Amino acid sequence: MLPVIWNGLLDILHLWMENLLFINILLSVMIVFFERREPRAVWTWLMLLYFIPILGIFLYFMIGHDFRKEHMFHTKEIEDAIHSAICTQEETIRSDNFHPADPRLRKFSDLVLFNLEAADAVYTADNQVEIFTDGREKFKALYEEIQKAQEYIHIQYYIIREDELWQGLEKALIQKAREGVEVRILYDSMGCRTMGKRVWKRLSREGIQIGEFFPALLRRLQLRINYRNHRKIVVIDGRTAFVGGFNVGREYVGLDPKFGYWRDTHLKMQGSAVLSLHIRFILDWNYATKQNLFEEDRYFQETEGKILGREAVQIISSGPDSKEQNIRNTYLKMISKARKNIYIQTPYFVPDESVLDAIKIAAMSGVDVRVMIPCKPDHPFVYWATYSYVGDLLEAGAKCYTYDRGFLHAKGMSVDGLVSCYGTANMDIRSFKLNFEVNAVIYSVRVSEKLEEIFREDLKHCTQITPYSYGQRSYLIRVKEQFSRLFSPLL
Repeated sequence: MLPVIWNGLLDILHLWMENLLFINILLSVMIVFFERREPRAVWTWLMLLYFIPILGIFLYFMIGHDFRKEHMFHTKEIEDAIHSAICTQEETIRSDNFHPADPRLRKFSDLVLFNLEAADAVYTADNQVEIFTDGREKFKALYEEIQKAQEYIHIQYYIIREDELWQGLEKALIQKAREGVEVRILYDSMGCRTMGKRVWKRLSREGIQIGEFFPALLRRLQLRINYRNHRKIVVIDGRTAFVGGFNVGREYVGLDPKFGYWRDTHLKMQGSAVLSLHIRFILDWNYATKQNLFEEDRYFQETEGKILGREAVQIISSGPDSKEQNIRNTYLKMISKARKNIYIQTPYFVPDESVLDAIKIAAMSGVDVRVMIPCKPDHPFVYWATYSYVGDLLEAGAKCYTYDRGFLHAKGMSVDGLVSCYGTANMDIRSFKLNFEVNAVIYSVRVSEKLEEIFREDLKHCTQITPYSYGQRSYLIRVKEQFSRLFSPLL
């Protein structure tokens, strides 16, 4: 039996090699004429196909297929209500009747309008936002809210690891399910590939509903390395929501010696923005499970005793099926409006030319631009691409820092102590174009000043990368940087 299989594989390989030139030409025609890619990405793929043909073809089928034109998510049941709210808010801004709680935020009315039109992001001004930078504190708050749940708990994470952190969370969820609380867990197949199927079966037996985003072929064979659902959302009873960078795994609470202390940023929200996050979860759930939770009116009713805060929020999401790169474009808009300072934290800094140029222009215009990245890589290839862009920022006058206390995984930007944008998206091409992400744009002096205060505290655990120290890096590092940067359009 084995010789037959082996001979069959050899025949397939022989056929593949005989038609290698034809396959390369076919893929090249597709890339150049049928897929709307940026010229830099086109040339990168053509180089791979012609100089490393076998590897190039393999990578194209794994990560290169242009998935962005497929419309995946539908909101037919509620789109009329959303459209009505958006139109009302657009008219308010266009008629110059936009009056935020702090008059200084009026200058961002065009950003609000932009997100209304481009991202269908409803503007809500009655939110209370709490910031978490430590995993233990975040999960403690999550457990407390889970204990309060009476109707439903909806959970979505990119990574869930079967370790001690998950064991505690699983126990809490099973207990709530036994109490009659509706529990749903949506996970990404790639991010949770180490989780055994027995875990999901065990949860299903307890009445917990499970959804898998882009399931692997034959359980382990994952053909979609790109187009992962990178969102982390928890919604409880429609009154409380969590969104940010923390996944579920021991490293996120500082228990992995490889990374040490894990520095991240996560947001807890109460107010009308919770509904926007819930709609995002339901859209993903409906697509993954083929259910339709929009038929359940109880998920969209006003919550009694809802906390009315003063923070204004827009929830923006983007993905490969989006017409526009909503999160990336929001960053561009925020950068263009900065007058005093721009603080950026990201584990991966692999921007496209527009984002890089915008940051450089701001720095050269006298804006205090500061960018913080990790001092250690979790993905070396991406890390060296990140480090290559540091030189561009330094030449423009920006200040760059490496976070030395542990691993920096915070993802976001604040501008002038007025507006912030934090969530799941890294500042890289993958997050902007290839992954499904969600961020919160927060129009609040209190929250933005707090995030900038946290940034300045983080500087105490950083090493500044000066033009001199950057120039002293070894030739080996420079080669790694340039090689990684060359393929940055594919990262």
